Amino acid sequence: MIPRDQHSISRAAVSPNALKVLYRLRDAGFEAFLVGGCVRDLMLGLTPKDFDIATSALPEEVKRVFRNCRLIGRRFRLAHVFFGREIIEVATFRATAAPEAGDEPISDESLATDEDESLIDDDSPTAFDDQDDLQSIDRVTDDSGRLLRDNVYGSIDEDVWRRDFSVNALYYNIADFSLWDYMGGFEDIAARRLRLIGDPVTRYREDPVRMLRAARFQAKLGFVLDPATSAPIADLRQLLGGVPAARLFDETLKLFLTGHGAASLDVLREWGLLEELLPTVARSLAKSGDSAIVGMLRKGLENTDARVAAGRRSRRRSSFLCCSMVRLRRSSKATVGTLARHRHDRRFD
Repeated sequence: MIPRDQHSISRAAVSPNALKVLYRLRDAGFEAFLVGGCVRDLMLGLTPKDFDIATSALPEEVKRVFRNCRLIGRRFRLAHVFFGREIIEVATFRATAAPEAGDEPISDESLATDEDESLIDDDSPTAFDDQDDLQSIDRVTDDSGRLLRDNVYGSIDEDVWRRDFSVNALYYNIADFSLWDYMGGFEDIAARRLRLIGDPVTRYREDPVRMLRAARFQAKLGFVLDPATSAPIADLRQLLGGVPAARLFDETLKLFLTGHGAASLDVLREWGLLEELLPTVARSLAKSGDSAIVGMLRKGLENTDARVAAGRRSRRRSSFLCCSMVRLRRSSKATVGTLARHRHDRRFD
């Protein structure tokens, strides 16, 4: 535990709405912590784009505390607490990520996966109609080890193993303003080091998008990957081919339209991930070495980065440029839904 006088996070930098959620959960008898990227960014002196909370309260208990709450997700059940345009995401502590004995791999078609997770909430007629069925398949993986559903709840010392990188595994305790650091994230932030929690091969197999997240964090933060974290990427990058198109699209927006697009392009090329995410651009580059297409893309990304740095929104057409380059499945209702959401997302106007 790192006491308040040994870290730089101040409540003044935390969203007032996030503080409301933290205090109300605490007053209701639950543990509640800020967690993830918001804590990391506050440590770095950056302004978080959103605030996530981890708690001992179950999703249904969170909803009972907050009338302005909606439960979403099938792969990971979450509570969204609404304050006008701001959404505070609240997640229950989860148990360890490794599949337990008896977990049976199943196909993506057998149940909802990442692709339609964001379209399912507690008011949906197809979501959680049979609670007994839900409880019987709380943790499910596919043949490659990718987690399709994981709603096995646990304690904070188990939940930390569910985090992807050590720098995202710091918990800010509203009770005494201390930082709880189980994985050495405090030191990794100081060293500007990006280190995956657990066995990297297993963690990438559970969720191949972690490779893209690693690229995004290196581009955004300027951190250097720990050797053990970077080593498996070359052999496992093809696993991105099994990720639902809607998730690839969402991650592409984060890579290229949030102020570090040009740097993201460089990292993707260096790690060989461009072939998996933007195959058309990768093929063009392979043919010509430094094609006009890549030059145009880089110029567009640099312009977008400049707009974001100036506090201006990314142009909407930029999001559809990303869309056109990603391998989208036109028949997917979830993909159509994702595009519709971003079509009206003011961040990309």
